[in-house]
Amino acid sequence: MKIFQSPWGRLFAAIASIWCFMAQAQETLPGADVQTLLAIAKERNPEYASMRYEAQAAAERVTPAGALPDPKFRTELRDITKTGAQDPTLSPSEVGSTRYLLMQDIPWFGKRDLRRDIAAFEAEGTQGKAMGTWSELAAKIKTAHAQRYYLHRNEKLTQEILDLVIRLEKVAQGRYAGGLAAQQDVIRAQIEQTNMNNELLVLASESRQVNARLNALLARPASAPLAEPERLRTVPAPAQLDYATLEERVRSRNPVLFAEESRIKAAEKSRDLTYKNRYPDFTVGLSPIQYQSAVKEWELMVELNIPLQQSSRRAQEREAEAMLSAARSRKEAAANQVLAELSENLAGIEAARGTGILATSSLLPQGELTFSSALAGYEAGKVDFATLLDAQRQIRQAKQNQIKAQFEAQIRLAEIEKLLGEDL
Repeated sequence: MKIFQSPWGRLFAAIASIWCFMAQAQETLPGADVQTLLAIAKERNPEYASMRYEAQAAAERVTPAGALPDPKFRTELRDITKTGAQDPTLSPSEVGSTRYLLMQDIPWFGKRDLRRDIAAFEAEGTQGKAMGTWSELAAKIKTAHAQRYYLHRNEKLTQEILDLVIRLEKVAQGRYAGGLAAQQDVIRAQIEQTNMNNELLVLASESRQVNARLNALLARPASAPLAEPERLRTVPAPAQLDYATLEERVRSRNPVLFAEESRIKAAEKSRDLTYKNRYPDFTVGLSPIQYQSAVKEWELMVELNIPLQQSSRRAQEREAEAMLSAARSRKEAAANQVLAELSENLAGIEAARGTGILATSSLLPQGELTFSSALAGYEAGKVDFATLLDAQRQIRQAKQNQIKAQFEAQIRLAEIEKLLGEDL
């Protein structure tokens, strides 16, 4: 224990504590995988929260929509001067008579159920919008995570190539010093390094922009730190990306189509309610009449509206039919657009898969073999430095194709899952 009593011991303990704290902070930072990011966004994103509250509010409108209107109460003081025999008074026991009227409006049979159904389907439509908001948000987060991974891998690759070019410069300098190569070879290597450093600056800037955009989606400060992206999600096998199977899932689960279907059902109920307006609504009332201090008469009242304005009602009915047709056409247009996007993204993910396989199995081995041969030839004086740089660029291009193919597959996967409204 004496070691921690010395100045060097205390300094070591402080450094160790700071290192442990930084390591723990790094572990707790979001960004290593996409699932953590999605969990944070679902809890904290204000746009998604607002849509959830709107859906909750719409669901609460269902019960009031089908409820009876509040009853009404009326009091009438009659003959408050008793035909001029007294001064005006407001006392029920001193006027000629007092009439109390309790009234209740009653819609025509079935209207309350239709209003309740309309509100229920509108609530479903709002829920569909909330689902669509989450699908859009999740797709943006998945895309941003894939972009961060793409930029991170490109940055590492560029740094590796920069280190390689530095080694090539040393080889060129050695040959130049021995009079076996021109000074131009060294200058070309230095120019290549400058280009690599410039690309690293651009990649760093793009990474900061993507981080800021991702933090905004997570409702975090724009400059809040994020963990390095460690992995991408696994792209489903081709058997899981069958168009016919996914088409069926899209038609049944896509948030946009779900919302449009709810609008169709609400429009159908609105049309039925409009036709119900051909029939009158009722008002019933019960009225006791008080003379002095005793109730001596009872009255029963029934009131109804007379639907005489038929031209107005026919116009409302035609409007309801047109709105229903418009809702059906909107769903058809949305389905066509969604299915076209599904087909497009399936083709894109298949192309990205093929590009990745080609880069891994063919381009990269060929590039490495070409570079090894060019390096040996340059050292032997049989190949010029430009050929060596071209061989190095082939390796870099092959690796960039690998990274880009992974990125493209992730973007297409995110779009497909957005159309499905769920993960594959």
